[in-house]
Amino acid sequence: MNPLNTVKGTIIGGFVIAFVIAILVPTGATWNTPSLLAWLHVLAGITWIGLLYYFNFVQVPALADAAADDGGPGGAAITKYVAPRALWWFRWGAVGTWLTGAAYLAHLGQLHNAFSLGFAPNSAGNALWIGIGAWLGTIMLFNVWVLIWPNQKKILGIVEASADEIAKARRVAFLASRTNTLLSIPMLMSMVSFGHAGFFFGGM
Repeated sequence: MNPLNTVKGTIIGGFVIAFVIAILVPTGATWNTPSLLAWLHVLAGITWIGLLYYFNFVQVPALADAAADDGGPGGAAITKYVAPRALWWFRWGAVGTWLTGAAYLAHLGQLHNAFSLGFAPNSAGNALWIGIGAWLGTIMLFNVWVLIWPNQKKILGIVEASADEIAKARRVAFLASRTNTLLSIPMLMSMVSFGHAGFFFGGM
């Protein structure tokens, strides 16, 4: 059976190839846990932020166009078949991203330093950068599970709601999703800056 015929098979195949490469490329005899955690963090983050951008840049504008298209096909298929599946990967991608990021920082001994924004004793010089990214990511995770998903359940009919409740849910989910899109840009900058000592060298 061709593994590419299913999403599960494709994902498993990708992990198998990744681990074969990791084993075959000579990098030393010691298992590199930080690299493993960073890789899983990036992989989960791509899933999460990729879907966040899909919702904001593709699905929401497309559904608005569909609603305005009299006599067109409408957006029922997206709402019924695409959105629930995308939201599953979206919300669990958010959890995976946060947990792997926290595990990475904990392994480096930087978890407390990051969430204290570098004000803890003996913090590394770049703890502020990763701390900003960690807090932005935490706010975004909160938005996913407390604001976006509960309201999307009303919008999609998973949870029974009145027309007024659905209208309110649309607005709350929309604003939370747009907020996460906005925050993702400085969050990603902060994550990159952690590994590369910021964007600027020296003083003004």
